[in-house]
Amino acid sequence: MKKLLLASTSTIYGSEYLEYLLPTLKSFFKGIDKILFIPFARPNGVNYDNYTKTVAKAFNTINIEVNGIHEFENAEKAIEEAEAVFVGGGNTFVLVNELYQQNLIEGLKRKIDLGTPYLGTSAGSNIAGLTMQNTNDMPIVYPPSYTTLGCIPFNINAHYLDADPLSKHKGETRETRIKEFHIYNTKPVIGLREGSWLEVIDNQVTLKGGLTARWFQTNKQPLEINSEELINF
Repeated sequence: MKKLLLASTSTIYGSEYLEYLLPTLKSFFKGIDKILFIPFARPNGVNYDNYTKTVAKAFNTINIEVNGIHEFENAEKAIEEAEAVFVGGGNTFVLVNELYQQNLIEGLKRKIDLGTPYLGTSAGSNIAGLTMQNTNDMPIVYPPSYTTLGCIPFNINAHYLDADPLSKHKGETRETRIKEFHIYNTKPVIGLREGSWLEVIDNQVTLKGGLTARWFQTNKQPLEINSEELINF
């Protein structure tokens, strides 16, 4: 039975890293002593060791040990033996490229399908979808494929922003970009606002976090999904 928690962000305004999620994570990872962290997305270009230290500091508050996948000689074996997996945010292109370069996509998907708890934030949530095509990140590297884990039958647009009617910016909105995507693609997309996350238990997906989310489908008007609502895809 699949068990995933897919958050739009690791940090909300005015809080420390993962702080807003810690009560949920304590329950989500109940019985877990160690988490395998995958730091490949490298936010702001941070190195793997420092990124892992940031994650370890947060999980230390709920008495869970964190080990970075880069600390292991065999990354594939590290995934196979992991009690739980956390993939952090950063640049989705960099993350997906590294997962392909190290031949970890299939092993990670298999591990999740077997029921290993998985936490994703931002880029780590993006890759749980069918493809990474709805990331907001710049394509600073070119991964072999946009195809990702496919743990959920739609794509995620993390950090979803609504148009500001008072803004002088006249460029494309996030909604416009997703509608452009649907000119050429039929995959549904959920826009996750900051502070929201998806709880995935087997084939049931529920919006969490107290905010609504924006649901986009080809040739249909976008819909608002309420917090605690089961997503009917």
